[in-house]
Amino acid sequence: MQRPRNPYSSAEIDRASQERENDERMIELASSGVARFVPIDTERNLISKASGNPEAVFLQGMMARAVASTAEHHIFLGYVEGTPYFAVDVSGKETPLGELGEFVDLRQVGALLFAREGSILAYARGMTYWHRRHRFCGVCGSPTKVIRAGHVRVCTNESCKTEHFPRTDPAVIMLVHHGDKCLLGRGKQFPRGMHSTLAGFVEPGESFEDAVAREVYEEVKARVHNVTYRSSQPWPFPASVMIGFHAEAESLEIEVNQDELASARWMSREELRPENLPKDGSFFMPRRDSIARRLIEEWLGHEAGPSIAG
Repeated sequence: MQRPRNPYSSAEIDRASQERENDERMIELASSGVARFVPIDTERNLISKASGNPEAVFLQGMMARAVASTAEHHIFLGYVEGTPYFAVDVSGKETPLGELGEFVDLRQVGALLFAREGSILAYARGMTYWHRRHRFCGVCGSPTKVIRAGHVRVCTNESCKTEHFPRTDPAVIMLVHHGDKCLLGRGKQFPRGMHSTLAGFVEPGESFEDAVAREVYEEVKARVHNVTYRSSQPWPFPASVMIGFHAEAESLEIEVNQDELASARWMSREELRPENLPKDGSFFMPRRDSIARRLIEEWLGHEAGPSIAG
């Protein structure tokens, strides 16, 4: 049975990558009355709370054309149920969008949005973030220009012409367990009381399972085996994809690397039952829109998955 996808995954979006080369088609879609535009202001998404619950604001018709005309370019995201979607960066632009909602960090409302809306907003956020940081060629330093419907930037230096593609940094995230206990850590940047799974970026020349073992050892001096892949999640905050695992520790002995974590602790399934969690805010689990939370809840539910490393 197929497991449910994680928040921000874009399974419902037809990216239609074969159409990106057709400039005329892109102009036709963007100028049509049915196209919807996703406005982004410095990595924040436009959200309306008029109904009491947060809802994504997608621009259409005259408002869409007016706002899109102020932007340097449009980014074709693809189709959702036949409707074309474009991302448009309005950072620093004068627009009337304040009447429609408020620009907020998607993480503040992501868990409350419909899955499809969250996916579209995350996709748009990730693409505009990349464009804002790749205006110049990393090879020769010349300005770059947008091609292929916003999915490539090419160097304008005729002797260079290097093509640059959207970047996604892979990171492993793992729920380490031993017997009836799992290991949760506190990053130094976490809100007070929040504990989560261990995580870290994959280094060049490193497999995912090797990265899991290295990161766990670097952070808590624990050795792990039975590394089991669970699921993955796009995490454009700012530009990552999280590859989730469960991993079994060889023992309960740990030594916290204070340069990596503020603290770490073993928690039993009984301690993690909602009724047993502290009510004073001294301990709480990661947000519900994160793969970290799903990894913990899967372990609590004893759900099994395919092993990729011994």
